[in-house]
Amino acid sequence: MAEPGITLVDAAELKELMKKKFMAAGLPEAPAEETAKHLTYADACGIHSHGTVRVAYYAERIAKDGVNLAPNITFEKTGAASGIVHGDNGMGQYVCNKGLDYAIDLAKESGVAAVGVEKTGHSGMLSYYVKRAAENGLVAIAMCQSDPMVVPYGGSENYFGTNPIAFAAPTDLEKPVVFDMATTVQAWGKILDARSKGKAIPDTWAVDQNGDPTTDPNEVAGLLPIAGPKGYGLMMMVDVIAGSLLGLPFGKHVSSMYEDLTQKRNLGQFYILLDPARFTDPAAFKHRVGEMVAELHAIKLASGFKSVRLPGEGSQIRYQKAMEDGIEVATEIYNYLRSDTVHLDMYDGKGAFA
Repeated sequence: MAEPGITLVDAAELKELMKKKFMAAGLPEAPAEETAKHLTYADACGIHSHGTVRVAYYAERIAKDGVNLAPNITFEKTGAASGIVHGDNGMGQYVCNKGLDYAIDLAKESGVAAVGVEKTGHSGMLSYYVKRAAENGLVAIAMCQSDPMVVPYGGSENYFGTNPIAFAAPTDLEKPVVFDMATTVQAWGKILDARSKGKAIPDTWAVDQNGDPTTDPNEVAGLLPIAGPKGYGLMMMVDVIAGSLLGLPFGKHVSSMYEDLTQKRNLGQFYILLDPARFTDPAAFKHRVGEMVAELHAIKLASGFKSVRLPGEGSQIRYQKAMEDGIEVATEIYNYLRSDTVHLDMYDGKGAFA
């Protein structure tokens, strides 16, 4: 039984509701389908910050011409194992999924692929992409820019984005190893999720406009990097690779997600894919990774723990359960999805579902 204020929704129904909302806002069927599929995956994984809570925002940006509805997506091969996908500011999930297709083909051709996606919109969960690469037998790393919402270590003004990194590897087990993390203690979407549910946040997640820790998601002015200077260094690395390397705006110059929904985003994403067959026997590689998984699961437990999980494994467990039992969606958002309202036009500059 779902918690009060939460509705359990079948995955197929949820995807169709979101697809219809995007199409009603003006997005063509193919990108609407891919975006809805991606957001359904996020909510099924329990990462509600990247799921249905984004629909009204996406619909509003689509309706206000902040997304190119008919992008000319092209691939420019720049070397034996490198290339750039020109996204033409199409819908992020659609552009980056097509970009991954080019990267997978190049990795299988050359053994290694370093592929940047330039001029795209917000692309959602990176684990979605690396998981698909691993299901194609490849080791994958992905990273992307986001707009400045993080205070640098020792500072009180936002400069970098949450700049996530994801990794995946195939195994000889039922599922690949998949890991996805923001370089902040939590992603901005977690703040939005807390707002939509009226819940407080830990005081280690974010700061208010004075740079002081806050537990009120409505008072958040900046996020904190994970592990202090280490997270700060990682987000800088991501910004250089997924931004400056592709000739895109960097740091505080990256476009805001919420300030002007009529403007295209010009964001960058980057894939590094490796074909295990170019380095070792691929079957033996998958078996070794599978053995690692089994050995980690068999580790003696620390006090208070019921299991040792791999990074990212919790999301996969939640995904399987949600696909069987239904996906948890805030009832308020579910009612919006079923309504005739295309977008709410009620954003407060920070993307809250209101």
